[in-house]
Amino acid sequence: MGTPQIILSVVGILVAFIVGFVIAFFVGVSYRKRIAESDIGSAEEEAKRIVSEAIRNAEGKKKEALVEAKDEIYKLRTDAERENKERRTEVLRLERRVQQKEESIDRKLENLEKKEDQVNSRLKEAQQKLDEAEQVKQHQFDMLEKISGFTAIQARDYLLQNLENDLTHEKALKITQYEAILKEESDEKAREIISAAIQRCAADQVTEITVSVVPLPGDEMKGRIIGREGRNIRTLETLTGVDLIIDDTPEAITLSCHDTVRREVARIALERLIQDGRIHPARIEEMVEKAKKEVEQKIKQDGERAVLDLGIHSMHPDLVRLLGRMRYRSSYGQNVLNHSIEVAQLAGMMAAELGADAALARRAGLLHDIGKSMTHEIEGSHVQIGVDIAKKYKENKEVIHAIAAHHNDIEPRTVVACLVQAADAISAARPGARRENLENYIKRLEKLEEIANSFEAVEKSFAIQAGREIRIMVKPEMVNDDEMAVAAREIVKKIEAELDYPGQIKVNLIRESRAIEYAK
Repeated sequence: MGTPQIILSVVGILVAFIVGFVIAFFVGVSYRKRIAESDIGSAEEEAKRIVSEAIRNAEGKKKEALVEAKDEIYKLRTDAERENKERRTEVLRLERRVQQKEESIDRKLENLEKKEDQVNSRLKEAQQKLDEAEQVKQHQFDMLEKISGFTAIQARDYLLQNLENDLTHEKALKITQYEAILKEESDEKAREIISAAIQRCAADQVTEITVSVVPLPGDEMKGRIIGREGRNIRTLETLTGVDLIIDDTPEAITLSCHDTVRREVARIALERLIQDGRIHPARIEEMVEKAKKEVEQKIKQDGERAVLDLGIHSMHPDLVRLLGRMRYRSSYGQNVLNHSIEVAQLAGMMAAELGADAALARRAGLLHDIGKSMTHEIEGSHVQIGVDIAKKYKENKEVIHAIAAHHNDIEPRTVVACLVQAADAISAARPGARRENLENYIKRLEKLEEIANSFEAVEKSFAIQAGREIRIMVKPEMVNDDEMAVAAREIVKKIEAELDYPGQIKVNLIRESRAIEYAK
């Protein structure tokens, strides 16, 4: 077979294949179309079936919902009718109660009107009886006035006088009774506390004076101290402010000054000069400066020692220095620093016994006389100076109040202030603690007798036992036995208000009535 035939055969085969493919494609498309149309028809039928079934279900549920709604409406209507019925019943019941109450009120009003009429009639009867009683009373008063010979006013005054006498008697008895009970209880408790505090506080008694004596190795030292034309003694007196008394006293020089700090500086400087032997103005000035520094150091140490011994903390350094200065101050011969330490100890002990703040009491007791350290430099009483110092250094308010009240300049309002006041009196009034000059002592006794004699009912008075007791003779015709306690109380109040004194004063009233007859 030739090549053209082969090519034709191949072409024919290809043509036949293509024709067959095309026919097969169209046949397949036609078949798929028929299948798709068949599926679409089935889907439409299924959709119609689903829709119809959904419509049927919806109709059923609608009917069910309508039935349920009707049931709910019926139930609500039934409940509403029942509730309305109950409310109508309650309203009817309340109406019946209101009606019953109205009827009851009407009955009560009727009864009240009847009773009011009865009361008015009885009031008229009572008024008539009162008028009759008043007439009888007036008739009796007239009869009493005729019988007694007293008018109504005189009789009233007589009764009031008797009543006043009875009340005075009762008042005197009550005062005596309560004072005895209170004094017994308070004295017993105070005695226990004070005696315990005094027993626990053993203080030395030292009497200080306003002069110091410096011993000399020989009388020739006096001339060296005086110096040429008195220049040495003038320099020493000028620098220290102390008077040097050089007299016939053998081997001794007296230093005189009310400021004990200056006197101590002069004493130390003079002793150092005597030991050194070189006495001239330049050396005197040097020794005085050294003595001042030494005294200042000792003042600081004394203040710190006092604070440390009492267990007091957080005190301003300037206050500590002022405390140390009190070592060189005295009051009636009693060293002020020793007195302040003793007051602090006593106040702390008594506060501990009473359950109060012992540390605060010790602090107030130590600072109560702090103003005396500055009385040479600042005008005013040591109480006011002490208050100002305590306020300046921001001390506790109770401490400031205790300082202000310890001499009754103001009324003590706290336990600590009362304890400091008592401790101050104990420390100052103990025998030997202080010395008082004769003139002040006599003036105090005379003032005490003068206060007692100022009362009209007092006949005589005698201050005894160094002013610790006053015996008063009263006029028996002016003061009866029942009025004795009242009179004693009035005298005590006036003594407390007008007289300053340590400790306490016993007021002893004596009333004596004598009947004297002669047998003939």
